[in-house]
Amino acid sequence: MNEEEIIESAKTGDRKAMAMLVKSYEKTIYNFAFKICRDPERAENIMQETFLSMVKSLNQFDGNSKLSTWLYRIVANHCLMEVRKNKHQFVSTDDNEDGFYENNFAGDWNLEPQNILENNELKKILDDAITKLSPDYRIVFLLRDVQGLSTEETGEITELSVPAVKSRLHRARAFLRKELNEAFKR
Repeated sequence: MNEEEIIESAKTGDRKAMAMLVKSYEKTIYNFAFKICRDPERAENIMQETFLSMVKSLNQFDGNSKLSTWLYRIVANHCLMEVRKNKHQFVSTDDNEDGFYENNFAGDWNLEPQNILENNELKKILDDAITKLSPDYRIVFLLRDVQGLSTEETGEITELSVPAVKSRLHRARAFLRKELNEAFKR
């Protein structure tokens, strides 16, 4: 069965189809939630809330966008609700990323020990800078520049206009560029 058929089966209450959807998106949803909140426990909770929302609302999914786009919107909304509820930024005091299912953020440029050390240092500097972004900018940045979604898809997920997405992305990149420049001056 292709994804459309699985979705239609899940809409009729087919538990196997619903489980297939959860299984196929769990890593993506967890990783995206983790990149926003930087906390494994919160990311796990947000992933569970996202799938609970999916189960409750799958009949509302009209198929005009990809299911992943619809799920990203749900994750982003849950993350923003969590920020508003707790009135603080998502910053983990424990930078242990063992919670990642897969680490797609830093590429495997070269496996020489010197390059691995440099890549890890660069990744830490970039992660620290991304953590300082407000959640609204962080979500747009992660969707566009990390997940590789189009401006239109990002706008659909965040319920922003294309110009608003471009504006937030521009501001996020400018902030990150400033943070990276300061880090490299040290």
